[in-house]
Amino acid sequence: MADDIVSVKENTETDGNPETVFAEPIMSKNQLKRLEKRRRWLEMKPLLKAKRKQKRKLKLQEAKQAGKDLGPSRKLLKSLKMSDSTCKLKICFDLSLAEVMTPAEFSKTFKQLHRCYSINRRASAPLQLHITGYSEATKDLLGNMSGCFNWDVNFNSSTHAEIFSKEKIIYLTSDSPNVIEDLDHDKVYVIGALVDHNRLKNICYEKAIKEGVGHAQLPLDLYFKFKTRKVLTIDQVFSIFLKVTEGKSWIDAIFDTVPKRKGVEIKENFKNSLDNGVQNKMEMDDSTGSNLQDPLVVESSEENGNGDHSN
Repeated sequence: MADDIVSVKENTETDGNPETVFAEPIMSKNQLKRLEKRRRWLEMKPLLKAKRKQKRKLKLQEAKQAGKDLGPSRKLLKSLKMSDSTCKLKICFDLSLAEVMTPAEFSKTFKQLHRCYSINRRASAPLQLHITGYSEATKDLLGNMSGCFNWDVNFNSSTHAEIFSKEKIIYLTSDSPNVIEDLDHDKVYVIGALVDHNRLKNICYEKAIKEGVGHAQLPLDLYFKFKTRKVLTIDQVFSIFLKVTEGKSWIDAIFDTVPKRKGVEIKENFKNSLDNGVQNKMEMDDSTGSNLQDPLVVESSEENGNGDHSN
């Protein structure tokens, strides 16, 4: 342990009294390494940003030349409003759970919420998003992050149980004995905005019971076998809902969203239910043995793994 501590420098000139000795804060070698790593990252950040911008520009040019559909432009996306969407399904992110998260866990939660918002903005028929239940302290944290209160999202510090009728609320939790079979557009589906690395067992289920609201889980076990834990990130759960509203089946939406490194396998009696695109993708993965993922995707879904609401 002594080897990891940087020696302390004494300063006898701070207050002009030679008898008073002040010590600079002690920093371990690991802390110094992290500081140096961050310094280098900040130094490289503008170059990396420019490189990513150039890469996106080249990809767009290649796509245009190949006649690919590039989807809606950024200008069009900015003009579209969630309230004008033909899809009225309500998804509510419960931020009251911020009180039980560490700062690092909350930061990861915000990144996943940001990803959900970005996905929704690019959808042809965006879902109706609500972020609820945050305290004043959480509101202050949100206010410092990417101007999120300018998002096209319904923000409300009141809880979902205060905003919506309890009879219409379905809280998503993998501990629920209930399984969602069909989406009900009259219901409000609540996703616990929580990243806890499986530290807080049953928290969403117990919260739903305490509030007296409905609860259910996604039909993962009904259609699939998993070789690893079934924990999904907040944005993965949201993506599944969005794809189902766009006309995909639960099987296709889940299979297309869950990372292949989780070893997800569709149960034998449902394999014929896959659409051709997903079936071809599955066969291609099998033939190449490809479990490789974009490192950015791996980081976002593995490192930011969330709590028990995920399925």
